[in-house]
Amino acid sequence: MAKLSVAQYGKDNIRVYKVHRNQETGVQDVVEMTVCVLLQGDIETSYTEADNSVVVATDTMKQTTYIMAKQHPVTPPELFGSILASHFVETYKHIHSAQVKIITHRWTRMTVDGKPHPHSFMRDGAETRNVEAVATEGKGIDVRSAIAGLLVLKSTGSAFHGFVRNEYAALQEVDDRILSTEVDCGWKWDTFGSVKDVEAAIPKFDEAWNSAREITMTTFAKDESASVQNTMYKMCEQILAAVPMVNAVDYSLPNKHYFEIDLSWHKGLKNTGKDAEVYEPQSNPNGLIQCTVAR
Repeated sequence: MAKLSVAQYGKDNIRVYKVHRNQETGVQDVVEMTVCVLLQGDIETSYTEADNSVVVATDTMKQTTYIMAKQHPVTPPELFGSILASHFVETYKHIHSAQVKIITHRWTRMTVDGKPHPHSFMRDGAETRNVEAVATEGKGIDVRSAIAGLLVLKSTGSAFHGFVRNEYAALQEVDDRILSTEVDCGWKWDTFGSVKDVEAAIPKFDEAWNSAREITMTTFAKDESASVQNTMYKMCEQILAAVPMVNAVDYSLPNKHYFEIDLSWHKGLKNTGKDAEVYEPQSNPNGLIQCTVAR
C-alpha cells in the first residue's frame, strides 16, 4: 500500500530588492536577495485527497516575503530568514516547519572622485552571502550561514603526491601546481530558541562572515598545500576557533584544473615543468572535495 512519507512545498526564486534612504545624509543602502520558502506540516491530504484547505498558496508565501521585508530589517540575512521562517510556523498552526533560503547578491558602493558615492553601486563578482534558516515548532531556529561563488586561484604553492598508485592511476605526481577553486563554505550556529535570541546575536553574524572569508583567503594564499583536503581542514579548524557560537563548518571545493600544454612539437618550444607558462584551463571533469568539521 502506498503511503506519503515526505512532503514539502513552497515558492522558489522570490526576487527582493530593498533600499534604505537616510534622509539626513542622502546616503542610500541597497540589498538584493533571492529567497526560497519551503513548508512542512499537516499537508498530507493536499497530496492524497486533493484537499487544498491545508495549502498556504505559494503566491501567499511570495507576498508574505515582500511584507516582511517592508516591516523588518533584511540585514543581516540570518535575522530576516529567522523572522520569515518563524512567521509561517506561528501563523499557520498546521505548519510545523518552515525553511527559508536566502541568497544575498553583491552590490558594492562605487567610489567616484575619490569618495564613496551615496547611491551608485557595482556588482564586483559572482560571490554571494547565503543563509538557510529553519524554524521548527517546539525546537527553535537552526541557521546555516555560507559563502558561495568565491573564485580563488594561486599560481604556485600547491603540490599533490603520495596518493594511491596502481594499474588504474595515470595522474603524475607534482611538487608545484596551479590551485584554483570556487569556495562554498558554510557554518552552522547553535540552535536559537526564538527570533529574540537571533536578534541578540546580530553583531556575531557579520563578524563570523568576515572572519570566515578572511580565514578562507588567507589560508588559501599562505598554506603550502599538500592537498585540497588538508588545506580545507585547516580552514575549518580556524573558523571554529574564531566563532564560538558555531558548532560545525563545512566546505565544498571543486578543483579547477589548469593543464600544461606541450609545445615541443613546434620547433622544440619548451612549455612544461619549470618552463611552463601557458596553460589550458579545464571546465570538466573536475575534482570535488568536501568535508564537515564539528566540535
